[in-house]
Amino acid sequence: MIWLRKNITFFVFGLLLANFQITAQEEEQSAEVFLEEYTDEFQESFFEALKQKGIQNYDRAIDLFLDCKNLDPLNSVVDYELGKAYFLDKQYVQAQEYAIKALLTEPTDFWYLESLVNILEKQGSSVNIIQRSIPFEDRKLQENLAVIYFKKKKYQDALKVLNGLGNSKFASDLSLKINDSLQKRNEKVTPAVVKDLPKEEDPVMQYKNRIEDLLGKSDYGQMEMVSKEALDTYPLQPYFYFAYGTALNRKSKPAKAVEVLESALDYLLDDDVLANKIYKELSKACTAIGNTSKAQEYLNKVKPGL
Repeated sequence: MIWLRKNITFFVFGLLLANFQITAQEEEQSAEVFLEEYTDEFQESFFEALKQKGIQNYDRAIDLFLDCKNLDPLNSVVDYELGKAYFLDKQYVQAQEYAIKALLTEPTDFWYLESLVNILEKQGSSVNIIQRSIPFEDRKLQENLAVIYFKKKKYQDALKVLNGLGNSKFASDLSLKINDSLQKRNEKVTPAVVKDLPKEEDPVMQYKNRIEDLLGKSDYGQMEMVSKEALDTYPLQPYFYFAYGTALNRKSKPAKAVEVLESALDYLLDDDVLANKIYKELSKACTAIGNTSKAQEYLNKVKPGL
C-alpha cells in the first residue's frame, strides 16, 4: 500500500503545498474554505515539527506533532513521527505506543515496523513479546521483519522468520544473501528450506526500465506506485529505494523520502553513479524539511565527474 493512501487529509495538504498557497477570504464560511484553513494549519505544524526534530529540539517537535494529531487523529504518519520523536527523546514507552498505532493502520509499511523494532530493542525487548498487539500473522509484515533483521546483521533471527514463511522467491533470495554473509563471518548455519524456482525473464530489469521511463516523463505519481511495488517484491535492491524515495520527494513527501533514500545506502555496494543520485536526492529532501546542515553533508558526499 502506498505510504499515505489512507491519509486523505495529509495527501490533500501535500497537493496544496506543491501547487498553490491557500488564501481564504474572511467572508467565506463554506466547508471548502474550512478544509483549506485546516490543511494549512496541519501543513504548517507538521513541517515545523520535522524541522524541530531535525535540530534535536524534540520537546517542541512532540508538541507540534501532537497538534497535528488533534487535527487528524487517524493519521498514521503523525503516529509514526510521534513514535520517532519520543524515541529520540528517550521516552520509550510513549514511543512504543505510537509506533504500534502506526503499524496497526499500515501493517505492511516497512519503516513503521523498523521504527517499532528499534524502539523495542532499545528497551531490551523484541517483536516476539508484542506479537498479540500487532497483526503479526501478516505475511508481508514478516517479510519486512526478516529484511530488518538482515539489515541489523541479526542473521539467525532473520532465518527463523524465513523458516516460518515456507517456499517463496523472497525467502530464497534473502536466505542466500544471509548465508553468504554468515560464510564471510565463518559461522555455521542451517539455511531456510527453499525449493529451486523456475528460471524466468529478469523482472528486476523490467521494473527498472518502467521506472526510468516514468522518471523521464516526470510521472511521479505512477513512479511512486511502480517503485513501491518493485520494492515490496525485491526489498534488497537499492535502486528501487532510490526510485521510491525520489518519487516521494517530488510529490512533496520529503520526510518519508529521507528515510527511504537512507535505506538505499544500506544495500549499496560499489555503485558510485547510483550513490551520487541518492546523495543528491537526499540533499534536496533534507533541504525541504529544513535540515540544511544534513543537506550539505549529503551534497559533500557526491563524487565529481560521474
